Amino acid sequence: MIAKNILIEDLLNAVPESVTYLMTKGIKCIACGEPIWGTLEEAAKEKGFGDAEIEKFVAEINALNSKPGMPA
Repeated sequence: MIAKNILIEDLLNAVPESVTYLMTKGIKCIACGEPIWGTLEEAAKEKGFGDAEIEKFVAEINALNSKPGMPA
């Protein structure tokens, strides 16, 4: 289960599809060539997202992670 305090590096290892998801939200990581550090929450807040939006991100990333064939 992914939480908002997960480190970006751990998130990308756990849910590789999160790179594309985060990029659609304007949070670039790894794919842009400039890795970011810190937590998912910190990265989202840097881009101006609020707590409700961050909770939605967490829920949507967890949904990505629970698709058949994805590691839990």
